[in-house]
Amino acid sequence: MKTLLLTTAFAIAGTAAMAQDVVRLGTEGAYPPYNFINDAGDVDGFEIVLGNELCARAELTCEWVTNDWDSIIPNLVSSNYDVIMAGMSITDERDEVIDFTQNYIPPAASAYAGMDEGADLTGGVIAAQVNTIQAAHVAASGATLLEFATPDETVAAVRNGEADAVFADKDYLVPVVEENADLMFVGDDVPLGGGVGAGIRESDGELREALDAAIQSMKDDGTLNALIIEWFGEEAAIYE
Repeated sequence: MKTLLLTTAFAIAGTAAMAQDVVRLGTEGAYPPYNFINDAGDVDGFEIVLGNELCARAELTCEWVTNDWDSIIPNLVSSNYDVIMAGMSITDERDEVIDFTQNYIPPAASAYAGMDEGADLTGGVIAAQVNTIQAAHVAASGATLLEFATPDETVAAVRNGEADAVFADKDYLVPVVEENADLMFVGDDVPLGGGVGAGIRESDGELREALDAAIQSMKDDGTLNALIIEWFGEEAAIYE
């Protein structure tokens, strides 16, 4: 992917954001295609490619750290890393604890997947990953919420009969449904959240500004849309 020349203002913003030698990017490593561990044992996925490009444009030296989803915000606040890039939807509740960059995935649909097109989505048992906007939605829907630490476990709960359906980002579920003939999308898509963005400590305003500028530059030159399509397919929501 070609990197544009930085403007003077952008370069200054990136330099000012460097409060330490290395910016640590925290991800889950378990949410393909956003982030996952590849066959070589390395972190990979859409957010890894994107994060590396953002760091290059902002002239930051970055390294990746993996962290379980259920403690990913507390460990950011505790300074175990500096940025979260882990398929995290921007919500008002999270924004009370941390700051976000502008979104790098536009607001998109969440969806249900099950093994029966007649699955009871409002009175049955629905699996979702813990501490997600999908889990909060299920809890408020009247269905019985069954929470798991990882997205793989939510799908397994449906396939082994523990849950009637799983509720998750549709971008995550599309390849899961395609690869498992016993699963299908059920019910209607549900729009949730304000898109996916990078989470940053509230005290790190200069770092947020540097990453914001890098994200905006990728939106402006079309490379962000190209990356979204590369990882999520031609039907993915992109920026106009």
